Amino acid sequence: MEQKVQLEKKLSPVNVWSLALGCIIGWGAFVMPGNTFLVKAGPLGTAIAMAAAALIMCIIANNYHFMINKYPVAGGEFTYTNMAFGERHAFVCSWFLGLSYLAIVPLNATALALIGRNLMNNIFQVGFHYSVAGYDIYLGEIILAEAALLLFAFLSIRGVKFAGIFQTGLVFALVGGVLIVTAAALLNPDVTFSNLHPAFTPGVSGIGGILAVVAVAPWAFVGFDTIPQAAEEFRFSPRKTKSIMVLSIIFGASVYVILNTVTAMVIPEGYATWSDYIEDLPNLEGVLSLPTFHAGQQLLGTWGLIFLGVAVLGAILSGIIGFYMATSRLLYSMSKEKVLPAWFGKLDPRFKTPSNAILFVLVIALAAPFFGRTALGWIVDMSSIGAAIGYGYTSLAAYRFAKKEGNTEVMITGIIGSIMALIFMILLLIPIPVFNCSLGKESYICFIIWIVMGVIFYVRSGK
Repeated sequence: MEQKVQLEKKLSPVNVWSLALGCIIGWGAFVMPGNTFLVKAGPLGTAIAMAAAALIMCIIANNYHFMINKYPVAGGEFTYTNMAFGERHAFVCSWFLGLSYLAIVPLNATALALIGRNLMNNIFQVGFHYSVAGYDIYLGEIILAEAALLLFAFLSIRGVKFAGIFQTGLVFALVGGVLIVTAAALLNPDVTFSNLHPAFTPGVSGIGGILAVVAVAPWAFVGFDTIPQAAEEFRFSPRKTKSIMVLSIIFGASVYVILNTVTAMVIPEGYATWSDYIEDLPNLEGVLSLPTFHAGQQLLGTWGLIFLGVAVLGAILSGIIGFYMATSRLLYSMSKEKVLPAWFGKLDPRFKTPSNAILFVLVIALAAPFFGRTALGWIVDMSSIGAAIGYGYTSLAAYRFAKKEGNTEVMITGIIGSIMALIFMILLLIPIPVFNCSLGKESYICFIIWIVMGVIFYVRSGK
């Protein structure tokens, strides 16, 4: 008889909160003020947009909470969709959601090279190099990314408790670095709220700018939905997941708004307003071309860069661990339902983690650094649709079960979540000039290829 090995219930509420927040906040939170938020909406517009986006995500989180309590097992959206709509819909959901999770693992690993390029004088740009889609790839940066992927695959296999503790430490480093720079801005007499004028981006409609930032919510907040993937490993009641998800969303939105606001408040010498500075970014180099990091340097000198560097490092590494966990648990759940081969569902007899699924993610992720961040970005942009699909299916499943039970509250949030997920998908798939957030040509091609691969896999599997 085959020995039964089960996932261990080792994750505390703090570990799970750290898992979600670490996945929400990545390298993008530190560069989006300069290339997205201030460009589209300005400081006040971004704050309003993030508050609106967080509210939408909290409504969707209520649907996740309802489904987690109904099915507190690994698999999350795949399990909910399978139980509500059957195997075909579950396959569609997991096919896109799985790519959404998996692609972010190497994306975070390759972001380590950006720390070297922007904060450490190109220290890892050594060895032979080549270009893919205009992005220069160096042997030293490849080795750095590969080492990180191998290390965190090893840590993820070692046990969920060990990974959870490590994740919590990284997230506290992330939050601590952001808070130190924020305190420095508030205590600096030269940094005042008057520097936030103009409140909205000049030449851009206030409403249009706000909606443009809200439109990136599926990408900005992907991560809170990793919580249900680890539901089988909670050592606490699933009833607590609602507050954990809401807190992770609120903290995530706060980090986005704080970094954006501090960036706008710290205006370099020679510029009258933050908008003049942001407009001139294409002509700048070095730290000056990265407004958030320049703000840290101007506030605290080298220490400002160190604190932000620690925060970014915590964000990147916690994202690797978090999405290793989420992707492997999704694959594990699909294997248990025989959508994937039984190999993916094997647990390590000693550490009781889905080691085969983690190794599969590792092998796929190890290939990504050789193609560079530009090509990887095409896949990540396309896979944002996977997050929206996961939100939509979970909300529809919540509505369906809530209707049977007569739960009016969840019926309402289920409808709202389904509508918002559909809107997010429309914004990603249909070019609308005022939002400027639809997929690029290359991402569309990747999207079509992934659909074709999914059809072939589904047909050949005989399902």
